[in-house]
Amino acid sequence: MMPGNTTESSVSKAKVAITIERRVLEELDEVVRQRRFSNRSVGIEAAVVEKLARLKRTRLIAALDDIDPAEERAFAEEDLNSGLATWPRY
Repeated sequence: MMPGNTTESSVSKAKVAITIERRVLEELDEVVRQRRFSNRSVGIEAAVVEKLARLKRTRLIAALDDIDPAEERAFAEEDLNSGLATWPRY
């Protein structure tokens, strides 16, 4: 099965019109000719899905950059220390 093909009829699709550089379109057409995608629409949709997934990962990485390691360590140690009295002896 080619990327983007589906046998489910419940997939909701919408038509859009885009403007794209001729060079990019020629590259896309070559990929379609190589049968890596069944048509232009499938190739463009795959590219958009991939880009959106990358953006989500980038936002997560940026959010992780905002975490203060010292503050997180203090929270973790506070929780560990408060529970020590209730831990069984080994």
